[in-house]
Amino acid sequence: MSDIDRDAWLDEVIRQYRRHKKICERAVDQVPQDRLFETVGRIELSLAALLKHLAGNHRSRWRDFLTTDGEKRDRDRDQEFVVDNETAETVRTKWNEGWRAAFETLESLGPDDLGKRITIRGEPHTVVQAIQRNLTHLAYHTGQIVQLARHFAGDGWHTLSVAPGESEEHNAQMRARWGDW
Repeated sequence: MSDIDRDAWLDEVIRQYRRHKKICERAVDQVPQDRLFETVGRIELSLAALLKHLAGNHRSRWRDFLTTDGEKRDRDRDQEFVVDNETAETVRTKWNEGWRAAFETLESLGPDDLGKRITIRGEPHTVVQAIQRNLTHLAYHTGQIVQLARHFAGDGWHTLSVAPGESEEHNAQMRARWGDW
């Protein structure tokens, strides 16, 4: 991969992280705050717990990214899913701190960093592999967050993508913008 390709790849990775953050926030913003801690089904997983978990994951993975293992010794992953003493405000604060760590690190990386080796739980990864692994993890939880938010928002839900039944109209707008494909 050339330096130009590496720069473009890093720019796209950052764009995708920003996109996932925005999707999660737009979904959660549609849910009444008192429902952020509600769970569905046997698995006691709430929106608050998912947000707290992603924050903890970011905090662990992205701090000292190039120099220390991605699973920091001060991380208590299991406690990320416990939200008994949390409020919407404390969860949002942790969420923002985790994202700050992610973006500070991602934006500091340069093309020469991509081939470097790091570890996560002792397992070696190139920087590219570690980023792809984390982005996949983020995408998985983004889907969970959207689905739970959609459930809790009920009839007040506003779709975050092309609504069912509106595909043709959307495609016509895209053709008008980008030309026929």
